[in-house]
Amino acid sequence: MASDGSRSVVLVALAANFGIALAKFAAAAWTRSSAMLSEAIHSLVDTSNQALLLYGLNRARLPADARHPFGYSREIYFWSFVVAILLFSMGAGVSIYEGIEKLRDPHPVTDLWINYIVLSIALLLEGYSAYKAMTQFETSRGRRSWLTALRASKDAALFTVLLEDVAAVTGLLIALVAMIFLQVFGWTQADAIASLLIGLLLASVAAFMSIEIKSLLVGEAASPKVLAGIEAILGQKIGPSGPLLAINELRTMHLGPQDILVAASVDAIDGLPAEKVEALTSELESAIKAKFPDVRRLFIETQSIAGHRAASAGETAPEAQASEAQTSESR
Repeated sequence: MASDGSRSVVLVALAANFGIALAKFAAAAWTRSSAMLSEAIHSLVDTSNQALLLYGLNRARLPADARHPFGYSREIYFWSFVVAILLFSMGAGVSIYEGIEKLRDPHPVTDLWINYIVLSIALLLEGYSAYKAMTQFETSRGRRSWLTALRASKDAALFTVLLEDVAAVTGLLIALVAMIFLQVFGWTQADAIASLLIGLLLASVAAFMSIEIKSLLVGEAASPKVLAGIEAILGQKIGPSGPLLAINELRTMHLGPQDILVAASVDAIDGLPAEKVEALTSELESAIKAKFPDVRRLFIETQSIAGHRAASAGETAPEAQASEAQTSESR
């Protein structure tokens, strides 16, 4: 389930981009600027993207049912991937096409002051939206670099909005510089080149988003911190007086930003009564979920080390036991 912070960031970005898109389209129609048209399309794509993210956030909150027993948390990853595709196809594709057309068939840009006004207002709104996204992202970044934190983040909605806002601010600055070159130096190709640069920028951001979100769709493990914490809780039961002998295997997977699936195989001491195994499992589950609330589904099985190795190797437990018995007899 996505956090309320991510939802508020998406809402701010949606409102900002919708107003900016309308202003940019009006300015592009008036001044015939390709860079402004590219920016208008960019803002329109961003607006539709945030609407899709909101839809994904709402879908991710649906409870589990018979058809989807693990819930709908992964919907936010799917819709974030759709956003990346739209950003690449519509945002980058149209901007690059518009820039090429402007190079082939140049036409003058009129009333540059309108572009300056719209770009300045857009920079303020996009800057505020980017600030909100960065502030929210900083709460989870820690001491990691921005790139490392982005790649490690499981909150697709948040880092999608963050990347879109950063790309939007950068695109606006490119368009603004193009207007200055056009006005001061009379470089008529500046407008078309700015459109191409904006398209390449959006394509790069969309490619990065696609790679990272694809990894989340396939299934990413919990962070090393969570893994170490779960291992520590399980390890507290391992020892001379503990009921566990070893941790056979520990696997985790993010179903959503705040929805982690955990499957663990542990080896209990021989002769432990079934009721004590049940009590131990419940105790471990409560301890893990208390320390890591994002762990919403936890499965713990007790299995001997030999049995686990046999199962992992594609053998059945009885076959492994028979093999061990034959080895003992030969000795």
